[in-house]
Amino acid sequence: MTSHGEPIPLEQFFAGRDPHARALFDAVRSVILSIGETEIRVTTSQIAFRRQRSFAWTWLPGQYLSGDVAPLVLSVDLDRFDTSAQWKEVVEPTLNHFMHHLELHSPADLDPGVLDCLREAWSKAG
Repeated sequence: MTSHGEPIPLEQFFAGRDPHARALFDAVRSVILSIGETEIRVTTSQIAFRRQRSFAWTWLPGQYLSGDVAPLVLSVDLDRFDTSAQWKEVVEPTLNHFMHHLELHSPADLDPGVLDCLREAWSKAG
């Protein structure tokens, strides 16, 4: 059994999952890599995008929630609360770190506002 923090292969993360979730992840990865060099760390619970620290994560809500859930969620760490209505939820787990959660159903959900937030998070993580 793999612990939640131990890296696993990307293919293992998506094994037996909705193929749409993998396609959405590939779209997220492509967008983030277009911003700049990024390390990708895959564990059983999530996929982290990092520079000196993690700044964005993707995860499968079906691992944690029952019912009709999005195929993939993108979480972005900003040092401010972004007021865009597109975020499903924004929480402040630690002081001045606002975790913005976006349900992804289509690559179109990665709109210019999300891209701006990813650029900001990427910049501050390095």
